[in-house]
Amino acid sequence: MARQDALTGLLQPTVKGLGYELLGVERQQSAGRTLIRLYIDNDVGIVVDDCAIVSRQIGDFLDVEQVVSGEYTLEVSSPGLDRPLFTPEQYRAFIGSDVKVRLRTLVNGRRRLAGLLSDATDDYLTIQVGEEQFDVQYNLVESARLDPQW
Repeated sequence: MARQDALTGLLQPTVKGLGYELLGVERQQSAGRTLIRLYIDNDVGIVVDDCAIVSRQIGDFLDVEQVVSGEYTLEVSSPGLDRPLFTPEQYRAFIGSDVKVRLRTLVNGRRRLAGLLSDATDDYLTIQVGEEQFDVQYNLVESARLDPQW
């Protein structure tokens, strides 16, 4: 998580300077190649041209600053209806919503949780799964997304 937080801190000023909010960054390694995925948003929503603008600027920044060693793929995306959640503020904005959370380790015998986000403090989030309540520290969260019910 610390690597992603550092990368988010490096990219935040550029994205903000372009007029967008950087919601978060995902970084994945696969077969010697790095995938970097940025989620951006603004008040009027994101279209493909917005992603292209941010992608060009961030790609140039990553190349010039040599932030990523080796080959990488850069993806810039809108958060979508199943938006990922990265920060306590983002979790708090969606209290009362259904979420899916994948954990880094087992919590009460479970690694995946799907349920109602009932609370989010600065230190942990609370998910109601049926009759069970799970208090999960943020550092145990591998990924979290809204789970829109159709």
